[in-house]
Amino acid sequence: MPHLPYTIIKSDTQYKRYCSILETLVESNKKNKAIQDEIELLYLLIEKYDTEHNNFGDADPIELIKYLMSDHQMKAVDLAALLNVSEGLVSDMLNYKKGLSKDTIRILSQKFKMSQEAFNRPYKLKSLIQLKKTKRKPLKRATKIAKAF
Repeated sequence: MPHLPYTIIKSDTQYKRYCSILETLVESNKKNKAIQDEIELLYLLIEKYDTEHNNFGDADPIELIKYLMSDHQMKAVDLAALLNVSEGLVSDMLNYKKGLSKDTIRILSQKFKMSQEAFNRPYKLKSLIQLKKTKRKPLKRATKIAKAF
């Protein structure tokens, strides 16, 4: 019986090794049928292990991103480069001012080898109206002028 190149993941070491292999295969320029099948198999094995061992449960997608950034030693500028967006947009996303787009979710899912559902959970954004109200300070002169009319 031939030796199987991959088995069910049973340890964190094996998980990290498979993740590394998957990342290399995804980033390679060779995308023949055999490599595509290998990518799909690794993805399934990694996803199964994630489901059983990572307790992200109903984690807030933004908190999950912050955790993953920390775990991968990424800064906001690195995330902006990965997502091909401005640092300002990344800041807005990490501060709950902007939601995650479909493309962002797809890229994060591929980068961190997680299902898209982990990043596609509902969470509350800070409304712009609420932000403006808290930042606005009435001007004394403007108030006096308004009262004069």
